Amino acid sequence: MTSITPENLRADLHRAADVVAGIAAKLTEQDIKAPSELPGWSRGHVLAHICGIANAMGRQLEYAARGEGVELYDGGFEGRNRAIGMAAGHSLAQHRADLDSALGRALRAFDSLDAAGWREPITYRGGVVFDGGLALWRELIIHAADLGTGHGPETWSRPFCGHLFDFLSARVPEGQRFVLQPLGLPAVAIGSGGTSTVINGMLTDIAAWLAGRTPTLGSLRATAAADGVDLPELLPWPAGVPVNN
Repeated sequence: MTSITPENLRADLHRAADVVAGIAAKLTEQDIKAPSELPGWSRGHVLAHICGIANAMGRQLEYAARGEGVELYDGGFEGRNRAIGMAAGHSLAQHRADLDSALGRALRAFDSLDAAGWREPITYRGGVVFDGGLALWRELIIHAADLGTGHGPETWSRPFCGHLFDFLSARVPEGQRFVLQPLGLPAVAIGSGGTSTVINGMLTDIAAWLAGRTPTLGSLRATAAADGVDLPELLPWPAGVPVNN
């Protein structure tokens, strides 16, 4: 899979932000009240969450530039949820204004980085600014799909899918190993257990399944010891915010 560098990640963030902003520009008042692809969430909830994570990452970088750390969300996981619930019912105009402000804040922060800035520590997952950039990239692309407006997993790029294979290897249960075999591409093994399952299918469908989303281009097939089996269960998404604070 293609390696991701700070420079191409910066460009990818701009492209992903443009997709989200473009979707929001075409929504109506009724659209934002309609269900999203996420159970229990309207499109307004998804837009509120995108604003929240963009502001949170912008803030991480602003503090890192001063040599300081700050928690990802004010009030931790519960604070995140409260903010989403409060903003989900905003008008379309307010959602668009919030999105423009949040995306602008985050992109300005990433655009201002020099080579050393990408390596500055942040509190998110105990990582560095580059990790925060990858996180925002994931959030923008996956939640653009969750808005359910035609930008589904089938639009995900090969580098993005490769990144998900790596990041979401944390979802492989202990004792298991998944051999991901995208059609026409080299296989990728994730997990280190002794029980192997081969997952065959389109690249974006495998990535969607790992991300807990619905594959859109065809069916996935799982085999173990050359026999067809059900797709394996996955561990929860690796949380970046502690649930109990």
